[in-house]
Amino acid sequence: MSVPLLKLNHVSKSFAGVDALSDVSLEVSPGEVLCLLGDNGAGKSTLIKVLSGVHKPTRGSVEVEGRPVVFDSPKDAGDLGIATVHQYGGTFPLMSVARCFFVGKEPTRGVWPFQYFDKKTAAEITVREMQKLGITRVTDGDRLVGSLSGGERQSLAIARAVYFGAKVLILDEPTSALGVKQATHVLRLIMQARAHGLAVVFVTHNVTHAMAVGDQFAVLIHGRMADDFRKGERTREQITDLMAGGEAMADLEAELAGLTGSGNS
Repeated sequence: MSVPLLKLNHVSKSFAGVDALSDVSLEVSPGEVLCLLGDNGAGKSTLIKVLSGVHKPTRGSVEVEGRPVVFDSPKDAGDLGIATVHQYGGTFPLMSVARCFFVGKEPTRGVWPFQYFDKKTAAEITVREMQKLGITRVTDGDRLVGSLSGGERQSLAIARAVYFGAKVLILDEPTSALGVKQATHVLRLIMQARAHGLAVVFVTHNVTHAMAVGDQFAVLIHGRMADDFRKGERTREQITDLMAGGEAMADLEAELAGLTGSGNS
């Protein structure tokens, strides 16, 4: 077994004495997709912020490639190869795709203090990296990000992360605002990233999307780990029932059956 690229050991995070996360342990290895499942309010956002260096754990520890680390900022996480792509790709609609791809890491020409943005090189690299991910419709680096579809914006953000050396790719609900075709493309990108040896943390509440690409799964409920399992160890129905709360769903079904029965009487 390879050493996990990213590992959490009994991590808790409290705000004003209230636990948003409680005793969460998980790990993801190279070439694997960890699907982090949970309904709204389950603690997924807080966990993402711990993984990406926005929050420090109140208790517990984080390891990267077997070494304990403490992130003081998202830059610290990024320097160790942890890249987070948020729901809308973290892109800027009024920027060109090339400028957005290289924001904060711009290639330059000239000699200081007369350096300037190397627009030609940036455009060539951006188009090439996006086409590697199957986005053949983008052929001009000057094209505005705002003209891209949701799936293409996700592709731009993922291509950027991979180009700048990401080892762990955290995807925060990347398919939730997309149509079927665009969501399918993003799932294909996840499989490509896995094939290239990246560790992927796919955060979602869509069980169908998770089961299509996941190798291992973790379910959060109210900030606690409710279950963790490998591919094939749970059915879709079991996972959905767990996320919704089995007893609550059973009560709802009984109530709905009662309402239907009264309407027929």
